[in-house]
Amino acid sequence: MPQTKHPANEPHRLTSVTLAPLAPRPADAHKGDFGHVLVVGGDRGTGGAVLLSAEAALRCGAGLVSLVTRAEHVPAAMARLPEVMSLGVHSANQLMTPIERASVLVVGPGLGQAAWGRSLLSAVASSQAPQVWDADALNLLARQPLPLPKGSVITPHPGEAARLLGVSTEAVQADRPGAARKLARKYAVICVLKGAGTLVADPAGQLALCSRGHPAMAGAGLGDVLSGVLGALLAQGMSAWDAACLGVWLHACAGERLAVQGRGLAASDMVPAIRQLLEEHSACLA
Repeated sequence: MPQTKHPANEPHRLTSVTLAPLAPRPADAHKGDFGHVLVVGGDRGTGGAVLLSAEAALRCGAGLVSLVTRAEHVPAAMARLPEVMSLGVHSANQLMTPIERASVLVVGPGLGQAAWGRSLLSAVASSQAPQVWDADALNLLARQPLPLPKGSVITPHPGEAARLLGVSTEAVQADRPGAARKLARKYAVICVLKGAGTLVADPAGQLALCSRGHPAMAGAGLGDVLSGVLGALLAQGMSAWDAACLGVWLHACAGERLAVQGRGLAASDMVPAIRQLLEEHSACLA
């Protein structure tokens, strides 16, 4: 989708008019047409994070969704998300076949920074499929540089961005556009710098600003939902830039829509609202 030109260093605002749409689905569509998202994460004690990501990917239209996590989380995953293919692993070797089958990888939600998470992230980094890196994948990336494939997206909050850049969180917040652009250039990916006024940056310096959202969204798990949304949009053929812009906007607008009820917004509340907004923006049938 052509991008409107803006003055140097000025971000353009994300609106329903400027966002790229998903194409309508033909009558003979089948699940293989819409990608296979593999979500990797959920170390002991954080299994819910990958369930949120997998559910978001499923509800935003990915043709197939698989989940790799600790074995003890698989029963809960199967009970909550029977449509998702869930696999428990104890080593990176067990991850290779699921990686080969996936068209998009989402890694980081609940991954942890111990040996298990480190080994899985190294395996994921060997794939050339587009990827979404979030949460502990970014914390591990800050400790040990790893290559990210072309067409990938990173989604740091300000603290994670600070670790990736080797600066303070205060420095990131003092120049959010500069930090987003630096991260996009450093890792040659699309960077989504989360927070009030989420920014999307590409390695060439293009910058978009999402001015939507609500303070009720300040809670655990909402970033996990966003990573699943982005994975689903990538799996359905959107470019990393268009997927990041649309995913951020959907996520923020869903938060606004739900925030009329005030405090206590749970991350799982977001998924149905995002699904409805996606249909309003990009109808499944022409």
